[in-house]
Amino acid sequence: MKLKFSALLVVLGITFSFGQEETDAQNLGDNFSLEGALAMFKKANSLEEFEKLLNEENNNVNNLDLDNDNNIDYITVEDIKDGDNHVIVLSTFLSEKEKQDIATIGIEKTGNESAVLQIEGDSDLYAENIIIEPADEKETISGSSKGPNFSEIISKPMIVNVWFWPSVRFIYAPNYVVWVSPYHWGFYPRWWKPWRPFRHTVFVSKYVVHKSYFRPAPARRVTVVRRVYAPRRHSSTLVVHNRRGTTVVHKNRRGNVKAVRVKRTSVKSRR
Repeated sequence: MKLKFSALLVVLGITFSFGQEETDAQNLGDNFSLEGALAMFKKANSLEEFEKLLNEENNNVNNLDLDNDNNIDYITVEDIKDGDNHVIVLSTFLSEKEKQDIATIGIEKTGNESAVLQIEGDSDLYAENIIIEPADEKETISGSSKGPNFSEIISKPMIVNVWFWPSVRFIYAPNYVVWVSPYHWGFYPRWWKPWRPFRHTVFVSKYVVHKSYFRPAPARRVTVVRRVYAPRRHSSTLVVHNRRGTTVVHKNRRGNVKAVRVKRTSVKSRR
C-alpha cells in the first residue's frame, strides 16, 4: 500500500511539474506578441494611432509587467529616422529613470514604391535573433515530362512589399514629423486603463490569431537596425541578462531588492 501511495505521489509530482512548465513563459518577451505588434502597425494610419493600438487590452498584444506592480506596462513608440530608413522602437518605463526596449521595427525603402520591414525582439527579453516578418507565399507548378498527373504545386515564401501599408505611407510622407511618444513614467494618456496581466497560457490563446499573417524570418533583411539603432538602445538595470539567464530585479518601498530568475532558451525562431 505504501509503495502504491509513493508511486502515486511521484506521478502527481511529475504532472504538476509539467503543468508549471506549460503555464510559465520561457522568456520575458513571450508576454509581448511581435506578430500582434506588426498586425497593429499594418492597421494603424499613424505612429500615434499605432501606440494607442498597442496599449488597448482587446488587441491582445501586450501582457508585460516588467516592474512587477501587477499592472500591464505602457508601451511607448519612437521613430529613429536615417535617410530613407526608419527604426520604430517599442519601449516601456520601469521607473522614472529606467527604460527598457522591447522590440524594434526596421523599415528600409527598396524602391520608389517598395519597402520591407522586420520586427526584432530585444535580447534582454527574447531568445537570440527573434525576427518576425509579414508572411506571403507564391505558388509555382513543378512540371514533369511524364504528364500533368505528375505536376506538383510548390509554395515558396515571398518578401512582402509593405509600401502601401497606411503607417508606412505616413512616415514617408513629405510633411512627416518624426514621432516620439510624449508619454513617460507617471504621465500616461487619460484613455489608458492598465489591466492585470493574464496567465501566460491564457495570453497565448488570445494572441494566436495574429500568427497566421506573420512568420519567423529566415534571414535578416533589414540592416538599418544594427547600424542606426544599436548606439541608442535602452537596456534597464532592472532587467539583467547574463549567461545563466535573465534576472528581473524588483525594488520594494524600503529599497530591498528581490531577484527573480527567468528561464531562457536558445531557440532562434518562433513557431
